[in-house]
Amino acid sequence: MGLIKAASGAVGGVLADQWKEFFYCEALNKNVLVAKGQKRITSRSSNTKGNDNIISNGSGIAVADGQCMIIVEQGKVVEVCAEPGEFTYNSSTEPSIFAGSLGKSIIETFKVIGKRFTYGGDTAKDQRVYYFNIKEIIDNKFGTPNPVPFRVVDSRISIDIDVSVRCSGVYSYKITDPLLFYTNVCGNVASEYKREEIDPQLKTEFISALQPAFAEISNLEIRPNQIVAHTTDLENAMNTALSSKWSEKRGISVVSVALGSLTLPEEDQEMIKQLQRGAAMSSPNLAAGNLAAAQADAMRSAASNSKGAVSGFMGMGMAGGMGSNVSSLFQMGAQQPSAEVSPKKAASGETNSWICPKCGASSGGKFCPECGEPKPADKNSWKCSECGAENKGKFCTNCGAKKPADEPLYKCDKCGWEPDDPKNPPKFCPECGDPFDANDITN
Repeated sequence: MGLIKAASGAVGGVLADQWKEFFYCEALNKNVLVAKGQKRITSRSSNTKGNDNIISNGSGIAVADGQCMIIVEQGKVVEVCAEPGEFTYNSSTEPSIFAGSLGKSIIETFKVIGKRFTYGGDTAKDQRVYYFNIKEIIDNKFGTPNPVPFRVVDSRISIDIDVSVRCSGVYSYKITDPLLFYTNVCGNVASEYKREEIDPQLKTEFISALQPAFAEISNLEIRPNQIVAHTTDLENAMNTALSSKWSEKRGISVVSVALGSLTLPEEDQEMIKQLQRGAAMSSPNLAAGNLAAAQADAMRSAASNSKGAVSGFMGMGMAGGMGSNVSSLFQMGAQQPSAEVSPKKAASGETNSWICPKCGASSGGKFCPECGEPKPADKNSWKCSECGAENKGKFCTNCGAKKPADEPLYKCDKCGWEPDDPKNPPKFCPECGDPFDANDITN
């Protein structure tokens, strides 16, 4: 009786699985990251006895925008499709008399019947369709329970200190490599894999990665309150800090970061202000102006002294005696080069200061201190192809590589016309028709 039942189950199961299936997935909402594909069976369908985890050859699979579909057979990913439309599975190990050559399909069907008979009539096979939500997963709130160190660097006034910042906001991420996510995170799921299963882990790792990300941003020499204006830099820094945990192991990447607030303790704010005031007074011109203002206040106070004219004139004499100090400071300021320029560069006429094209403020760093606009690129600078360092001379200051040869410049020797792209000059001048040759190369 057991053999008869096995034979009956094998034949009945194979015949029931001959129908082509159609798999689809309902809209994946923002809380679902992975969902198992559903086999469409309506009231008019005769395919009601087929196995749920069997995909017949030639079956159709619908893939919508924002979804990535994978087919897993016997625990191994065998197909991947992220292009919207209908995908036809023509490589299944489950034959169907409705797909391919009829004679060959019948032979393969009998082979499957024989195989299932050895398993007591069971399929001994598992084939699944999974859909991944590859849209941006938004509204992931975060906040720093403990202060995060931030290095404040300002080479113009020689400030290099560490402060503590607290911040909160939201970030978004997306699945960029579904295969990695399936292999290392979700695996086979019965129906759905929701974000609530992984979000607590991601949020903890995100907050811990803020410290190395802030360390990278501090190299741009921006102030803590300017971080909110550099969200793109923060996103890149976060992806760099999380690449080994998120991108390389889970197939997840940070898309955007929005800081709601960023605060410093009052003692750190006061410390930065005192250092900035002290640095400002290191300039002879600023020190002289501050001293002159103090003298003016002293003279006004002395002239209106309530103890009498004698005391008032004594106060004016003491304030006037300080005038020589003001003159000396102004003379020092006129003779001393700007603090932003080294003596060597000052002697050659080269400076590090630049005028912001957006607000007109003067700056010596990489970003404008008033509006955060990045420093315009230097036309004479070049990027080393070996190490990526920025240079201005003939050799790289980091690895010693020689500056690549400049592209030859072309200029018509007849009319003076210059092509927009010196790498691809035309054969003839469009203005006068003179052919371009060696006489037109200017360097």
